[in-house]
Amino acid sequence: MKQPVSTYQQRKHRKNILIIFTILLLIIVMFIVSMNTGYIRLSPWELIQTLFGMGTSKQSLILFEFRLPRIVIAILVGMALAVSGSIFQGVSRNALADPGILGINAGAGLAVILFISFFPAPTGGSIFLLPFLAFIGSGVTAVIIYLLSYKRDEGLSPTRLLLTGVAIAAGISAAMIVLTLRLTPENYQFVAVWLAGSIWGSNWKFVLALLPWIVILLPIAYTKSRVLNTLNLGEMPATGLGVAIEKERLLLLAVAVGLAGASVSVSGGIGFVGLIAPHLARQLVGARYQYLIPATALVGALLLITADTIGRWIVEPSEVPAGIVVAVIGAPYFLYLLARSKA
Repeated sequence: MKQPVSTYQQRKHRKNILIIFTILLLIIVMFIVSMNTGYIRLSPWELIQTLFGMGTSKQSLILFEFRLPRIVIAILVGMALAVSGSIFQGVSRNALADPGILGINAGAGLAVILFISFFPAPTGGSIFLLPFLAFIGSGVTAVIIYLLSYKRDEGLSPTRLLLTGVAIAAGISAAMIVLTLRLTPENYQFVAVWLAGSIWGSNWKFVLALLPWIVILLPIAYTKSRVLNTLNLGEMPATGLGVAIEKERLLLLAVAVGLAGASVSVSGGIGFVGLIAPHLARQLVGARYQYLIPATALVGALLLITADTIGRWIVEPSEVPAGIVVAVIGAPYFLYLLARSKA
């Protein structure tokens, strides 16, 4: 006998909530593992003592000034990039959309490098200016890509959007390489680390610079879950259901650009998080954005904190940038999605 729809929905809801809490538990586990990953080890007992203020000054310095800020930034950046990618995929109805592939991250990076070209590497108050500069750079890039991809008769073409984004990203990357030629050795070293996707913002000032963007924009993205569900039906059905398509699309793009730009300003050029996390989350909780956005944010956080931990562990006492670790996973996955795409 077929079960009532309401019963099925309740079971689906409980299953999705359980999956979301399971991902959250995995993040907590990786948080603990990451706190004890590095050249200097802290035993579980030393870790507990230090967390409660009973560790040595050296242990407190390692944990509170070096590791914890970096771990928190990895979680916040992973959440922001993942949700940004999910929004881009929903708005464009393109499964391959990602702020890195579309050139949004590159636009943010160009703004940061322009700033560094004329001013010293970010310190003090300039740290809080970086997210705004990155937002401007990524916003201008998004507008250019949108204008080149949109046609009045056809709307926003997913294929044209992807190809335009790749072309713009390539052009911006070339411009960044030219700009690095005029940098001082100190600033060049900073940019090289940034371009590799290393989480270079490793103190609490960077957390404070990024946190307002996450706290404001992620809830806005979640409140637009129903709009994203409707947009996925196509422009004609969405219009018939009373959605102001262009207004909602521009607002969602602004949220996605803000999340990507602010993240790039403190984490560097980390790609593929916005591509992989939404797809993994969709496999776990389905396509409804009421569940997809929270799950995507948590999967992104788990992915990036894991990549950063692996990068710090694999070649101790040196490290592999988290962006490279994610790329090793993301590039083959992108090719797999590209092969499956009908675009």
